[in-house]
Amino acid sequence: MKVEQIYTGCIAHAAYYIESNGVAAVFDPLREVQPYIDRAQIDNAEIKYVFETHFHADFVSGHLDLQKKAGAEIVFGPGAKPAYEATTAKDGQLFEVGDYKVKVIHTPGHTMESTTYLLIDENGKEHGIITGDTLFIGDVGRPDLAQHVVSELTEEKLAGHLYDSLRNKILPLNDDLIVYPNHGAGSACGKMMSKETTDTLGNQKKVNYALQEMSKDEFIKVLLTGLTAPPGYFPQNVLMNINGYESLDTIMNRATKALTPEEFEIVANETGALMLDTRDASDFAKGFIPNSINIGLEGNFAQWVGEMIPDVKQEIVLITDPGKEEEAITRLSRVGYDFTVGYLKGGFSSWKESGKEFETTIRITPEELEKKYTSEKPIIIDVRKKSEFQSEHIIDAINIPLNEINQHLAQFPKDKPFVLHCAGGYRSMIAAAILKQRGWDNFVDVVGGFKEIAETNIPKSEYICPTTLL
Repeated sequence: MKVEQIYTGCIAHAAYYIESNGVAAVFDPLREVQPYIDRAQIDNAEIKYVFETHFHADFVSGHLDLQKKAGAEIVFGPGAKPAYEATTAKDGQLFEVGDYKVKVIHTPGHTMESTTYLLIDENGKEHGIITGDTLFIGDVGRPDLAQHVVSELTEEKLAGHLYDSLRNKILPLNDDLIVYPNHGAGSACGKMMSKETTDTLGNQKKVNYALQEMSKDEFIKVLLTGLTAPPGYFPQNVLMNINGYESLDTIMNRATKALTPEEFEIVANETGALMLDTRDASDFAKGFIPNSINIGLEGNFAQWVGEMIPDVKQEIVLITDPGKEEEAITRLSRVGYDFTVGYLKGGFSSWKESGKEFETTIRITPEELEKKYTSEKPIIIDVRKKSEFQSEHIIDAINIPLNEINQHLAQFPKDKPFVLHCAGGYRSMIAAAILKQRGWDNFVDVVGGFKEIAETNIPKSEYICPTTLL
């Protein structure tokens, strides 16, 4: 049986495509659906079904556009109540995709409608399981997301449901089944995901901490230990996946408006649109439009947009490298930011050439920081995650994780100079742009971040945070 995994690294997402005898199905598609339609056309196949493992929190699915453009039937698991035409399957129900069969296995826990799909080949042999966020490679789905949409679904209740699903529905399956999860390392939907994106179920039974023998109470404790707060856009994405959304075509038509510097300034002022600059941090530092923020396309763009822009309905105007406009709009739409209203024609160069005001921010090398550390003992603010900071950090550095910066602005001094850094320079430039926007101008940012600082002689404190699974 051929199962094609279509992996998108920037949001650590896996969709799946199967085809048999001119009939195809897609599982958990991304927002932009044309690649799936093109793939089916290569096989001269009709996309009959779009199978959804659950109402996703970390991205907006493309199921509605596939229904509209390909005539596909949307299928959810038991208990799902979407606000649009879709099939809510029964536990154990079989769907035929050519000579293949897809069996519904209801596995609540990550969410109540979470479903695993068992793939059965043309000979009746069970081939693999598409697990959504129920089972990852090395991990299982976090149980604390649904409560942000339905308050009575506490994380403890959902963790208990997940324990039952794993023990009663997943563990009894054959060891030679291939596990096809919805996410890999880098996703915020789990805490210990492997970089591998497939494995056998038999191996996961041996190595996945959540599949080891333990009581339900022990499982709940293990699963809830070490969970960080989910990104703020997650509940908003869930509601979009439940209630529906505009077609990506509509979003692109609204967003792909090339604006001259004069038009850009008028639109930004009249609409209150956020000016989002998606260039590389080093280019942004050399010159940027006042009050714009920087989230580079080359990093974990979608996740950081979701972390730093609270409202998915926020209007946005883009500054990108020329030719990158549609990529930025598409990647914003993947996580529900559908209200881009235009972009700066010609990029930042056109703004600069027009003679309009711009700002810069100062960056220093790790070697320059080493000299400064020896002679001045500056205030150093590390914007990495707490776990990164605990592993190793500059002695006396202050840790303010980037995703918490707006809650801790009072900790950034205004009367003394300070130094910002992250792991590689991507997150610290986001922080720098936010601080510039809020009136700070008494700091420098470290090029290359802690990865290069670690190679200097600046004193560093090591602390390995203990982790106890059981």
